[in-house]
This record gives sequence, C-alpha cells and structure tokens, in this order.
Amino acid sequence: MKLKGIRWSHQFTLLLLIAVAFLVSVHMSRHFLDPAYLLTATTNFVETGLMALAMTFVILLGEIDLSVASNLALTAALSGVLWAHFGWPLPVACMVGLVVSAVAGLANGLLVTRLKLPSLTVTLGSMALLRGAAQVLIGNQSITGFPDWFAGVDQRVVGPFPAITLLLLVAAVAWWAVLTRTIRGRMTQATGANRAAARLSGISVEAITVRVFMVSGLMAGFCGLIMMSRVGAARWDMAQGRELDVITAVVLGGTDIAGGEASIPGTMLALILIAVMRTGMGLAEINPETQHVAVGILLAASIAIPNLLRMRNGQKAQPAK
Repeated sequence: MKLKGIRWSHQFTLLLLIAVAFLVSVHMSRHFLDPAYLLTATTNFVETGLMALAMTFVILLGEIDLSVASNLALTAALSGVLWAHFGWPLPVACMVGLVVSAVAGLANGLLVTRLKLPSLTVTLGSMALLRGAAQVLIGNQSITGFPDWFAGVDQRVVGPFPAITLLLLVAAVAWWAVLTRTIRGRMTQATGANRAAARLSGISVEAITVRVFMVSGLMAGFCGLIMMSRVGAARWDMAQGRELDVITAVVLGGTDIAGGEASIPGTMLALILIAVMRTGMGLAEINPETQHVAVGILLAASIAIPNLLRMRNGQKAQPAK
C-alpha cells in the first residue's frame, strides 16, 4: 500500500510505533532523553534479542519454543553451582552449562520430529522441567562473587557503545545473512512454507527442525551466561517470563506464526519497540505486571491482525501450531 509516495510496509508500521512509544516515554519521564542512560538501558534487552534471533528460525518452521527462558536459567544455575559448590574452573563450568542447554534444545527437536508431538506441548513441558531443575540445583540462594574477568559484561564498552549491544547488532546481521544468503537459510524457509514440497525436493525436514531447536537451546544457554555476568549473580528465577518478550518480538516483527515467512530486521525493530515501551514504563514506575500486560496485548495483536486481514481477503485464518 502507498500513501503519498511512501510504501506502507510492516516495518514502516513498526517504525511509526517506535516513534509513538518514544514520544510517550519522553512525556512520562524527562530522563528518557538522556543518551547515556538509553545506551546503558540497551544492555537489558540483549538476551531477549539474541534469543529472538534464534526463535525467528523456530517460528519460521511453524514451531514454537517456550522453554528458552527456563533454559537460560538452568544454564546459569548449573554453571554457578559447578563453580561455587564443586570448585570447577568457571570457563569449564560455563562450557558444561552450554552443552546442557544444547542438549535440552536437541531433546525438544527430537520429541517434535521423532514422536510427532506438537512443539507447543513439548516446550511447555520442558519449560517447567528446566525451570524446576534450576530451582532444585540452586534453591532460593543467589550465587555471586564471580571473578572480575567474567562479571560486569554490560560495563565493557567500545567507544560510547556497550560491547554486548554491538554483539547483538553483529549477531542480527549474521542471522540475516544466514537466512537470506545461504543454502541452509533457503532450505529452512522452504521447509516452513511447505514441508511436503520440501521433502520432495530432497530437503531433510527432520534434520533442519532438530538443528533449529538445538541452536535455539544453545543460544538460550549463551544468554544465561551473559545475564549471569550482567547481573553478577545466578538464580533459578532469572529471565522468568522473558519468553513472552522473545516470542512477541518475533511475531510482531513479521514472522508468520504459521511458518514460511520471517524477517530478521522486523524482529529487531519489534525488539526496539518492546525495549522503548519497557524502559519508558520502568522510568514512569509502572509495575512489571502492567508491563507484561502491555507486551501481551502486542503479542495478541500481532497474531490476530494478520489473521483478520487474511479473513478480509477471503483467505483462511492461520492457527498457531
């Protein structure tokens, strides 16, 4: 659609929403205009962004992974316990945590492909299982006192920019390149668009699905280490509820919940929108529960509006898998 020569696209809509959210946030708090504060605030959303990049591929396949935030917490809890209680070198403990996170993702993928179980059911179960395992491992304590070389990753800067924020931007470019410029990316898109046709074309649909779930789990584990360094502690309840932001960023960004269509730039723009909203509401001292409601409304709208448009155009609405 065009409006006075401007091509009206989904990403253009996201840019407008970001501008509106920015103006509302400025109105709610004058501190929102502080560039130094805004740059620092970006580090709070790096884990969400990295998990959303991997989740884009999961949803592109028409699947879902609800276990990412729980996987993050388990990786942090396991790594912290191995280091603090068993005396393992921290790099080794972190590597073990990453292996476990990848295995958890692998297990999700195998259950979906080998047993033909819905990914919603599988990852809902693993979400509870992994979070419960983290709580059993670490209890209600917090593990702190990490060495200086590990703690405070959000304080490391490259010029005026936090290093982990730049890491997210580099990762976004890399994931975009994988999706749009590589054979694996094209095969993943073909699989999400039509699995039967993909099989007839010689694409190993099951292998791609398992790989995508395993990478999603591994990315969640990596984010667990980042969060453990950023907050200087490991707890079982880390990133609780964060899967809502992750999925919202992907679906709001234009990735079809039914699969077959994805947008890495859209995911990043939706992440910025969520970050602006949450940061503005935080400065205005709006409680986290209300913030969750606002993000939940975004998620519901991002799923409902495309289906309503399809129905208006005479197409069948696409259910979430």
